[in-house]
Amino acid sequence: MDFSLEKWDERFVDDVAHYANNEKIACWLRDAFPYPYTHADAEGYVLACAADDEVAQLCRAVVINGHAVGSVGVFVERDVYRKSAELGYWLAEEYWGHGVMTAAVRLICAEAFDEFDIVRIHAEPFAGNAGSRRVLEKAGFALEGVKRQSVWKNGELQDSCIYALLR
Repeated sequence: MDFSLEKWDERFVDDVAHYANNEKIACWLRDAFPYPYTHADAEGYVLACAADDEVAQLCRAVVINGHAVGSVGVFVERDVYRKSAELGYWLAEEYWGHGVMTAAVRLICAEAFDEFDIVRIHAEPFAGNAGSRRVLEKAGFALEGVKRQSVWKNGELQDSCIYALLR
């Protein structure tokens, strides 16, 4: 499936408000990604990403047919973790299972390794999120371990996994 990674722009606010407002997405993400996902949430997110100077992060819209249907970003850590970065992403449900996010992860990670003085990119999906784990594995990430009962989401404790990709 054809897609592009584009810098965030305010023209994507309505798209994010539409596609991100999905409980099946929010249930696998940190609480900073709310459900319901309002137009104000979308505006705040898109405008913050658009205004970022990209000194310590790359955040891109996943665009299909001119619409932002997801997001992928790499965020450089600080202090003793400054040679590492964290990967985060989400994708509209109708595009799950088409290889879009795997390809997007590969692209953003290659760009991050080129842009930043990092040696490692890690992600921490919830253990039960088989789709996200599959994305990481197909993109070359290795499972490093499971953090037992590390996540409190929707009233229950869940395990999370640590995946990493080295330069």
